[in-house]
Amino acid sequence: MEALLRVSDTLKAFRETRLSALRPPSEFFDHHRLSRPADMNQATSRISYNTRYFSGNYGLIVAALGVYALLTNPLLLIAMGFLVGGFAAINKFAPEPMQVGEHVVTQKSLYTGLFVIGIPLLWLSSPLSTIFWIVGASGILIVGHASLMEPGIESEYAQVQDSV
Repeated sequence: MEALLRVSDTLKAFRETRLSALRPPSEFFDHHRLSRPADMNQATSRISYNTRYFSGNYGLIVAALGVYALLTNPLLLIAMGFLVGGFAAINKFAPEPMQVGEHVVTQKSLYTGLFVIGIPLLWLSSPLSTIFWIVGASGILIVGHASLMEPGIESEYAQVQDSV
């Protein structure tokens, strides 16, 4: 019950901090504000402002790409499910050593078996290439959007508040 309360508090804090920063789709996809930056300084200032302003939307993009990567790599999904499910099952059903025939099975031996099967399965599913794909794809999308999107008029007021 305590774990459920912690998860509930964590989700509430996540919703209050990250999801409150979400901008509406009409603002995020406003094609009237798209333009090519004049030079690298302008692109850098746009990226700096827009990554803060659209941080919730960019986080949602990274999460969506992560879910897409998991769904398109079934072996990785199976390996993650096996490892996470194995940890949960061992913690729930085998907290104490048990006698099976003439052998005593401990949590340590169960974890060893889980790792002996799970780690090679995870290695075959190429998690590093998936992580690099997520980082690369989200980086290109976020930097591309942030550099092409002109900051709104509120960005001028933000610069005035920073200098005061």
